[in-house]
Amino acid sequence: MSVSGSQRIRVFGLAAAHLRHEWVLTLCLVSALAAVLAPLLILMGLKEGTIETLRDRLVQDPVFREVRPAITRTFDQQWLDQLRDNSGVAFLTPTILPASSVIHLSADNASGELMDLVPTAGGDPLLLENGGVIPGPDECVLSSEAARRLGVKQGDQIDARVTRSRAGRIEAVETPLHIAAVLTPRAGGLARIYTPLDFVVDVEAYKEGRGVATRGWKGESARPYMSFDGILVFSQTPLDPVTRTGLVVNTGLLKAESITADGFAALTGMPWPDGWHAYDLSVPTGSVTSSSVEALKRKLRGRNALLMPYARGMSLQLPDGEMGLTGLSLSNEQASRLGWAAPPWGDLSATALESSRLFQMLLPGDAGESNRELSVGFNGVVGFNLPLRVVGQSHSSQALVPAELLGMLRTARERAVSYQQEDGGLVLERAGYRGFRLYARSIDDVPALVERLRGEGLEVVAEVDAIQRIQVLDRGLTQLFWLIAVLGVFGAGAVLVASLYAAVERERKDLGVLRLIGLARTDVFWFPVFQGALIAILGVGIGWLGYVLLAEVINRVFGGELSPGQAICRLPPSYPWLALLATLVLAVISSLMAAWKATLIEPAEAIREE
Repeated sequence: MSVSGSQRIRVFGLAAAHLRHEWVLTLCLVSALAAVLAPLLILMGLKEGTIETLRDRLVQDPVFREVRPAITRTFDQQWLDQLRDNSGVAFLTPTILPASSVIHLSADNASGELMDLVPTAGGDPLLLENGGVIPGPDECVLSSEAARRLGVKQGDQIDARVTRSRAGRIEAVETPLHIAAVLTPRAGGLARIYTPLDFVVDVEAYKEGRGVATRGWKGESARPYMSFDGILVFSQTPLDPVTRTGLVVNTGLLKAESITADGFAALTGMPWPDGWHAYDLSVPTGSVTSSSVEALKRKLRGRNALLMPYARGMSLQLPDGEMGLTGLSLSNEQASRLGWAAPPWGDLSATALESSRLFQMLLPGDAGESNRELSVGFNGVVGFNLPLRVVGQSHSSQALVPAELLGMLRTARERAVSYQQEDGGLVLERAGYRGFRLYARSIDDVPALVERLRGEGLEVVAEVDAIQRIQVLDRGLTQLFWLIAVLGVFGAGAVLVASLYAAVERERKDLGVLRLIGLARTDVFWFPVFQGALIAILGVGIGWLGYVLLAEVINRVFGGELSPGQAICRLPPSYPWLALLATLVLAVISSLMAAWKATLIEPAEAIREE
């Protein structure tokens, strides 16, 4: 050990001995410091304990972490996935229309009750934090009110009955559900049943008239509606501007303009019909539906005009490569008037044709033999294959299909469509969901999530006000603590400065003797610093002991209604060490003036005193 190190150890021992010698003054200083620290620790403990208790009650109750849309609108899966990836989101599951989420439940052949059907999934905090489990297939979880009304408990079985009105008659299906758990009353006072999302979606599909093959529930398939980019109007006489303008009134169309033979060939790949005038009716954005076709038919009644809906940029993936696609549906008489061969599937229908007529195709003359079935691909929102039977040759450079099929395929570019053999054709997949259940990771994440969703134009419901009241209270108590702490620090610092400075003045002779026997100025400098540090350590120790005793009394008196593990007055484990560090820094800073004064003492002063 170096000489300076051993000297400072000796100075530390002398400083401690001096404090012990003047134990009355030392006790007063330590008590004064503890009297400042203990109330500050109690105040901080009350602040931390109270806020933590309030936060625990909010955090433990998932209702305060829930965010749900205030309005019903369609949310697509991609948007929901992006929201689920937000770091503040702990759980999210889609929901369906409220009108479709009412289900009839009964037990033991009783009359039963109508209750809300709510989807759930893995990680649902409302279930997991209220005595529930995540239900599996053919299982459910009931709220306490639902279980009370049905007179059932965990492990029992109930019957779920789904009804609908179709074609003027009432239809119903029933399925048994095993009760996996019953939630505690804290989960809510409404009668609700929680099941996997698949079951909820199947219930919605059945109520809307669709069948659910996996459950044996009969119904119709959701066929894609027809949509087009525009309608070509063929007339043997030119249409004057007034007539053309009238065609876009109350028809859902906005533009009416002539089309040339070259433009017609580029659009359809078909030859121009001699002696006819053609006009292109369309909308700049959006699509043309079958209702516009019917409205145009009524407008053109008596003019012997013909209609040909079209879609731009359509193509099929044939075994030999990609080929452009045109839709054409004409009767024999209509085709004869245009000078074209009539397609075998006939005239344009306002509804989709049956599968035997819909999935037919004419190919150009050099595209291969007829009367064969091809599996062709179509690239829409979701790519899929469908079987088309080649029934002849077309007079177009593109493949010809019924206009009805063309309209359904164009819809597949905007909506998810698939081909399902068991359903007999094209099926319109779900466009999205009508709501969602979202739970934030903590109550602190709720305001940010609400702000983000409202920024996207979505009004949501959340307990933001209650959360913000806790946050405001937390900030207010923190500011109050630091205001009192600053006053206490100034007081404690002033006491330490005065006491240590006075101690140096009282010990001038002794410090002079130490200088006389060989201690350097730097060694004497540490004498009041060590004394201040020792007083700080003792003060923190006694102050912490006082805090522990008072906190125990407070928690016993006022903590009768708290949950296990909660306390009115409590500090985190790191706070004693932070208090010690802060007090040591204060003591060292307060001793600097006394230390500087000690370095000014000359050895000669000890000789003069003698």
